[in-house]
Amino acid sequence: MLAQPARGVLGPAGGTGTAAGSGEAALEENPFYGKYRHKIQELRRSSPDVFESRMEKRSEVKRQPVGHSKQGEFIRCMEEKAEGLGSKTAKGGFTKDKTLDSILNVEMVKEKSAEEITQIWNQYFSAKDTVYAVIPADKFDLMWKRAQNCPSFLYALPRKEGYEFFVGQWSGTELHFTSLINVQTQGETAPSQLVLYHYPDLQKEKGIVLMTAEMDSKFLVVHDAQCLANQVQLFYATDRSETYGLVETFNHRSSEFKYILDLAPERVCRHPGRVAVKPVWH
Repeated sequence: MLAQPARGVLGPAGGTGTAAGSGEAALEENPFYGKYRHKIQELRRSSPDVFESRMEKRSEVKRQPVGHSKQGEFIRCMEEKAEGLGSKTAKGGFTKDKTLDSILNVEMVKEKSAEEITQIWNQYFSAKDTVYAVIPADKFDLMWKRAQNCPSFLYALPRKEGYEFFVGQWSGTELHFTSLINVQTQGETAPSQLVLYHYPDLQKEKGIVLMTAEMDSKFLVVHDAQCLANQVQLFYATDRSETYGLVETFNHRSSEFKYILDLAPERVCRHPGRVAVKPVWH
Protein backbone atom coordinates (compact mmCIF):
# COMPACT_ATOMS: atom_id res chain seq x y z
CA MET A 1 0.00 0.00 0.00
CA LEU A 2 1.41 3.35 -1.02
CA ALA A 3 0.47 6.23 1.24
CA GLN A 4 1.13 9.94 1.18
CA PRO A 5 1.67 11.86 4.44
CA ALA A 6 -1.32 13.45 6.17
CA ARG A 7 -2.87 16.50 4.53
CA GLY A 8 -0.85 19.65 4.97
CA VAL A 9 2.32 17.83 6.02
CA LEU A 10 4.20 17.78 2.72
CA GLY A 11 2.54 20.42 0.62
CA PRO A 12 0.29 23.49 0.63
CA ALA A 13 -3.46 23.28 0.51
CA GLY A 14 -5.32 24.57 -2.50
CA GLY A 15 -7.18 27.86 -2.55
CA THR A 16 -6.65 31.56 -3.18
CA GLY A 17 -4.69 34.24 -1.39
CA THR A 18 -0.98 34.99 -0.97
CA ALA A 19 1.60 32.24 -0.83
CA ALA A 20 2.27 33.05 2.81
CA GLY A 21 -1.43 33.11 3.65
CA SER A 22 -2.25 29.86 1.93
CA GLY A 23 0.86 28.24 3.41
CA GLU A 24 -0.20 29.29 6.90
CA ALA A 25 -3.71 27.95 6.32
CA ALA A 26 -2.21 24.65 5.22
CA LEU A 27 -0.13 24.53 8.38
CA GLU A 28 -3.22 25.04 10.54
CA GLU A 29 -4.91 22.14 8.76
CA ASN A 30 -2.01 19.90 9.71
CA PRO A 31 -3.24 17.66 12.57
CA PHE A 32 0.01 18.30 14.46
CA TYR A 33 -0.07 22.09 14.07
CA GLY A 34 -1.19 22.59 17.69
CA LYS A 35 1.90 20.80 18.95
CA TYR A 36 4.17 23.35 17.25
CA ARG A 37 1.87 26.39 17.37
CA HIS A 38 3.91 28.25 19.99
CA LYS A 39 7.19 27.98 18.07
CA ILE A 40 5.54 28.92 14.76
CA GLN A 41 3.81 31.95 16.29
CA GLU A 42 7.02 32.97 18.05
CA LEU A 43 8.84 32.92 14.69
CA ARG A 44 6.04 34.95 13.12
CA ARG A 45 6.28 37.63 15.84
CA SER A 46 10.06 37.83 16.10
CA SER A 47 10.94 37.47 12.41
CA PRO A 48 7.92 38.19 10.20
CA ASP A 49 10.05 38.41 7.04
CA VAL A 50 11.57 35.00 7.75
CA PHE A 51 8.13 33.57 8.51
CA GLU A 52 6.69 34.85 5.22
CA SER A 53 9.71 33.49 3.38
CA ARG A 54 9.15 30.05 4.93
CA MET A 55 5.49 30.10 3.93
CA GLU A 56 6.37 31.11 0.37
CA LYS A 57 8.86 28.25 0.19
CA ARG A 58 6.08 25.84 1.20
CA SER A 59 4.30 26.72 -2.05
CA GLU A 60 7.31 25.33 -3.90
CA VAL A 61 7.30 21.97 -2.08
CA LYS A 62 5.25 20.17 -4.71
CA ARG A 63 7.77 21.26 -7.36
CA GLN A 64 10.70 20.01 -5.26
CA PRO A 65 11.71 16.45 -4.34
CA VAL A 66 10.17 15.23 -1.10
CA GLY A 67 13.66 14.81 0.32
CA HIS A 68 14.67 18.42 -0.41
CA SER A 69 15.74 20.05 2.86
CA LYS A 70 18.66 21.67 4.61
CA GLN A 71 19.04 19.11 7.35
CA GLY A 72 22.84 19.08 7.22
CA GLU A 73 22.92 22.87 7.33
CA PHE A 74 20.62 23.15 10.33
CA ILE A 75 22.71 20.59 12.25
CA ARG A 76 25.85 22.63 11.54
CA CYS A 77 23.96 25.79 12.50
CA MET A 78 22.94 24.22 15.81
CA GLU A 79 26.55 23.26 16.53
CA GLU A 80 27.83 26.72 15.66
CA LYS A 81 25.29 28.31 17.98
CA ALA A 82 26.40 26.06 20.82
CA GLU A 83 30.03 27.02 20.20
CA GLY A 84 29.10 30.70 20.16
CA LEU A 85 27.47 30.38 23.55
CA GLY A 86 30.59 28.69 24.89
CA SER A 87 28.42 25.90 26.25
CA LYS A 88 28.75 22.14 26.08
CA THR A 89 24.99 21.85 25.87
CA ALA A 90 23.33 22.64 22.56
CA LYS A 91 19.86 24.12 22.11
CA GLY A 92 17.15 21.80 23.40
CA GLY A 93 19.37 20.28 26.10
CA PHE A 94 21.41 18.06 23.76
CA THR A 95 25.00 17.36 24.72
CA LYS A 96 27.56 18.62 22.23
CA ASP A 97 30.40 16.22 21.38
CA LYS A 98 28.95 13.51 23.60
CA THR A 99 31.69 10.88 23.98
CA LEU A 100 31.61 7.30 25.21
CA ASP A 101 34.13 8.26 27.90
CA SER A 102 31.54 10.61 29.38
CA ILE A 103 29.30 7.59 30.01
CA LEU A 104 31.61 4.61 30.44
CA ASN A 105 35.14 3.97 31.70
CA VAL A 106 36.39 2.73 28.34
CA GLU A 107 39.83 1.67 29.54
CA MET A 108 38.37 -0.41 32.33
CA VAL A 109 35.81 -2.23 30.17
CA LYS A 110 38.44 -3.12 27.55
CA GLU A 111 39.40 -5.94 29.91
CA LYS A 112 35.86 -7.35 29.74
CA SER A 113 34.20 -9.48 27.09
CA ALA A 114 31.59 -8.22 24.65
CA GLU A 115 28.92 -10.10 26.61
CA GLU A 116 29.98 -8.45 29.88
CA ILE A 117 30.03 -4.99 28.31
CA THR A 118 26.59 -5.61 26.83
CA GLN A 119 25.29 -6.57 30.27
CA ILE A 120 26.84 -3.46 31.86
CA TRP A 121 25.39 -1.17 29.15
CA ASN A 122 21.92 -2.66 29.32
CA GLN A 123 21.85 -2.69 33.11
CA TYR A 124 22.98 0.94 33.32
CA PHE A 125 20.35 2.26 30.89
CA SER A 126 17.50 -0.04 31.94
CA ALA A 127 16.79 2.30 34.85
CA LYS A 128 16.86 5.41 32.65
CA ASP A 129 14.10 6.92 30.55
CA THR A 130 15.86 6.64 27.22
CA VAL A 131 16.60 4.44 24.22
CA TYR A 132 19.74 2.32 24.04
CA ALA A 133 21.18 -0.66 22.16
CA VAL A 134 24.23 -2.82 21.63
CA ILE A 135 24.66 -3.23 17.87
CA PRO A 136 26.68 -6.08 16.31
CA ALA A 137 29.72 -4.73 14.44
CA ASP A 138 28.67 -6.19 11.09
CA LYS A 139 25.24 -4.59 11.33
CA PHE A 140 26.74 -1.19 12.15
CA ASP A 141 29.23 -1.55 9.28
CA LEU A 142 26.29 -2.02 6.94
CA MET A 143 24.39 0.92 8.45
CA TRP A 144 27.46 3.16 8.36
CA LYS A 145 28.25 2.37 4.73
CA ARG A 146 24.67 3.11 3.77
CA ALA A 147 24.58 6.29 5.85
CA GLN A 148 27.53 7.65 3.86
CA ASN A 149 25.67 7.08 0.63
CA CYS A 150 22.19 7.98 1.92
CA PRO A 151 22.49 10.33 4.91
CA SER A 152 18.81 11.27 5.24
CA PHE A 153 15.41 9.59 5.31
CA LEU A 154 11.77 10.23 6.15
CA TYR A 155 10.29 8.32 9.11
CA ALA A 156 6.65 8.00 10.19
CA LEU A 157 5.38 7.92 13.76
CA PRO A 158 1.88 6.46 14.24
CA ARG A 159 -0.50 8.90 15.92
CA LYS A 160 -4.22 8.85 16.66
CA GLU A 161 -4.60 11.48 13.91
CA GLY A 162 -2.59 9.48 11.37
CA TYR A 163 1.18 9.75 10.99
CA GLU A 164 3.63 12.44 12.05
CA PHE A 165 6.66 12.57 9.79
CA PHE A 166 10.25 13.11 10.92
CA VAL A 167 13.37 13.73 8.89
CA GLY A 168 16.44 11.83 10.08
CA GLN A 169 19.90 13.12 9.09
CA TRP A 170 23.25 11.51 9.86
CA SER A 171 25.99 13.85 11.10
CA GLY A 172 29.04 11.69 11.70
CA THR A 173 27.91 8.80 13.91
CA GLU A 174 25.05 10.88 15.33
CA LEU A 175 21.58 10.57 13.83
CA HIS A 176 19.47 13.72 14.28
CA PHE A 177 15.68 13.78 13.94
CA THR A 178 13.30 16.69 13.64
CA SER A 179 9.68 16.85 12.56
CA LEU A 180 8.97 17.65 8.92
CA ILE A 181 6.75 20.56 9.93
CA ASN A 182 9.73 22.00 11.84
CA VAL A 183 11.91 21.78 8.74
CA GLN A 184 9.22 23.41 6.63
CA THR A 185 8.70 26.34 9.01
CA GLN A 186 12.19 26.86 10.45
CA GLY A 187 14.46 25.57 7.71
CA GLU A 188 18.12 25.32 8.66
CA THR A 189 17.41 26.59 12.18
CA ALA A 190 15.00 23.74 12.98
CA PRO A 191 16.23 22.14 16.23
CA SER A 192 16.81 18.42 16.65
CA GLN A 193 14.16 16.67 18.74
CA LEU A 194 15.99 13.35 19.02
CA VAL A 195 19.66 12.40 18.65
CA LEU A 196 20.89 8.80 18.48
CA TYR A 197 24.55 8.54 19.52
CA HIS A 198 26.52 5.59 18.10
CA TYR A 199 29.89 4.71 19.65
CA PRO A 200 32.21 2.52 17.52
CA ASP A 201 35.06 2.84 20.08
CA LEU A 202 34.93 -0.89 20.89
CA GLN A 203 33.91 -2.12 17.46
CA LYS A 204 37.26 -3.59 16.37
CA GLU A 205 38.25 -5.10 19.71
CA LYS A 206 34.86 -6.34 20.93
CA GLY A 207 32.70 -6.55 17.83
CA ILE A 208 29.97 -4.26 19.22
CA VAL A 209 28.83 -0.66 18.81
CA LEU A 210 27.06 1.03 21.72
CA MET A 211 24.11 3.34 21.17
CA THR A 212 22.08 5.68 23.36
CA ALA A 213 19.95 8.76 22.83
CA GLU A 214 18.82 12.18 24.01
CA MET A 215 15.42 13.62 23.16
CA ASP A 216 13.33 16.74 23.64
CA SER A 217 10.67 15.49 26.05
CA LYS A 218 8.36 18.39 25.12
CA PHE A 219 7.74 16.73 21.77
CA LEU A 220 8.67 13.06 22.09
CA VAL A 221 8.31 10.31 24.67
CA VAL A 222 10.54 7.24 24.98
CA HIS A 223 8.17 5.10 22.92
CA ASP A 224 8.41 7.62 20.05
CA ALA A 225 12.20 7.53 20.21
CA GLN A 226 12.07 3.73 20.34
CA CYS A 227 9.91 3.64 17.23
CA LEU A 228 12.29 5.90 15.29
CA ALA A 229 15.35 3.93 16.44
CA ASN A 230 13.73 0.66 15.40
CA GLN A 231 12.93 2.10 11.99
CA VAL A 232 16.59 2.97 11.51
CA GLN A 233 17.35 -0.72 11.94
CA LEU A 234 14.49 -1.64 9.61
CA PHE A 235 15.65 0.62 6.77
CA TYR A 236 19.45 0.86 7.16
CA ALA A 237 20.33 -2.64 8.45
CA THR A 238 17.90 -4.66 6.36
CA ASP A 239 18.90 -7.52 4.08
CA ARG A 240 15.91 -6.76 1.86
CA SER A 241 17.04 -4.72 -1.13
CA GLU A 242 13.54 -3.39 -1.77
CA THR A 243 13.36 -1.95 1.77
CA TYR A 244 16.72 -0.18 1.59
CA GLY A 245 15.75 0.81 -1.94
CA LEU A 246 13.31 3.29 -0.41
CA VAL A 247 16.22 5.03 1.34
CA GLU A 248 18.18 5.16 -1.92
CA THR A 249 15.17 6.55 -3.76
CA PHE A 250 14.65 9.23 -1.10
CA ASN A 251 18.27 10.39 -1.38
CA HIS A 252 18.99 9.99 -5.09
CA ARG A 253 15.66 9.91 -6.95
CA SER A 254 13.49 11.74 -4.48
CA SER A 255 10.92 12.87 -7.06
CA GLU A 256 9.96 9.17 -7.28
CA PHE A 257 9.76 8.64 -3.51
CA LYS A 258 6.58 7.31 -1.87
CA TYR A 259 6.54 6.09 1.72
CA ILE A 260 5.28 2.49 2.00
CA LEU A 261 3.44 2.26 5.29
CA ASP A 262 3.12 -1.51 4.98
CA LEU A 263 6.86 -1.76 5.74
CA ALA A 264 6.75 0.49 8.79
CA PRO A 265 6.05 1.68 11.34
CA GLU A 266 3.45 -0.62 12.97
CA ARG A 267 5.66 -3.69 12.85
CA VAL A 268 8.33 -1.89 14.90
CA CYS A 269 6.15 0.58 16.81
CA ARG A 270 3.69 -1.43 18.88
CA HIS A 271 1.75 0.73 21.30
CA PRO A 272 3.47 0.60 24.68
CA GLY A 273 2.17 -0.96 27.81
CA ARG A 274 5.46 -1.39 29.52
CA VAL A 275 7.87 -1.38 26.57
CA ALA A 276 11.43 -2.59 26.45
CA VAL A 277 13.35 0.51 25.41
CA LYS A 278 16.24 -1.11 23.59
CA PRO A 279 15.93 -1.98 19.90
CA VAL A 280 16.27 -5.68 19.13
CA TRP A 281 19.22 -6.30 16.82
CA HIS A 282 19.27 -9.52 14.88
